[in-house]
Amino acid sequence: MAHGIEMVGSDPQGKQILVIGDPGRLFLDVDQLDAGRIECCSKAADGIQAAAAQQFALIGLEMRGLAGRLDLILTDLREKSRAKVILLARIDEEPIAIRLVGRSDAGPRADDYVICPTTLQRICRHVQVGDRAVPASLASDTSGELETQIRVLERLATEDDLTGLKNRRYLWEFSRQMLQYAHSRHVRMTLFVYDIDDFKHYNDTYGHTVGDTILREIAVLMRRSCRSHDVVGRLGGDEFAVVFWDDPQNCPSTVRSDRRLAKAVHPREAIFMAQRFREAIERSEWRFLGPQGKGVLTISGGLASFPQDGTTIEQLFQKADAALMEAKRGGKNRIYLVGSPPSDVVRM
Repeated sequence: MAHGIEMVGSDPQGKQILVIGDPGRLFLDVDQLDAGRIECCSKAADGIQAAAAQQFALIGLEMRGLAGRLDLILTDLREKSRAKVILLARIDEEPIAIRLVGRSDAGPRADDYVICPTTLQRICRHVQVGDRAVPASLASDTSGELETQIRVLERLATEDDLTGLKNRRYLWEFSRQMLQYAHSRHVRMTLFVYDIDDFKHYNDTYGHTVGDTILREIAVLMRRSCRSHDVVGRLGGDEFAVVFWDDPQNCPSTVRSDRRLAKAVHPREAIFMAQRFREAIERSEWRFLGPQGKGVLTISGGLASFPQDGTTIEQLFQKADAALMEAKRGGKNRIYLVGSPPSDVVRM
């Protein structure tokens, strides 16, 4: 049954925000929640029922524990309420949240998402609540200027300013939390680390402006070569990394439940996408390098998978880096798997 954080004399009809999930996990200021304005439901079914019974301006939906059910729950919320819906996500759930917010198909979608734990004021500032104003007790400032400032700060904290990819700090934290998820849900995760062969030569010969263009174009090609939920980032300089993982929203139930898959060989999807990326670089014209640019640029990379190559983020990065170095020593323009001896994926 839905349970609100009630106070004596509060008016249930005056509540404007519905939170579906565990406030203790979601909010840093859980003891300061405005009981007269917030309804909390620990279960999705109770939250859907509350959304149908009352008019809320904003609904926050915790993603934790809803793998494979998010589409259905969003559909129910959309049918029963006109409120704006934001997803309350952990950092490792962000790729799914981004897809659900930005999806262009006919399926249900959320209006926005917030990384948790957070504060209630942060949610109110993060999402405009249409014509229904959020009271000052819940949000001290919901102006567009403040919203813009917050989004800029978020981007600076998590994105690489040159390529627009996720930065090293984000990659590290995402990978750490994703390993916990992969261990508990028995899903597959593969780390791909790569850099541009002889990048210093291009910087020295053509200048840093061309070098920056190469980095940006490489970032675009990698994004196109992998799936929307995979996380692509720049570690620094000309070194990049990708976290390939099983999206529970799109994986068959057999993949989510079969423990043997987590211990299998390197996932073919990761090998395929890494190889597709390398081939895309070879086919690109690279006109800014002159008429002979096509086929000049190459990358070398290393792949390491959980759990067979490592069970911590430090181990996976160490193994992927070692495979990358073997690829360099093997002649460059190749991607190696962890192994003894390492295997070039072009031969698989």
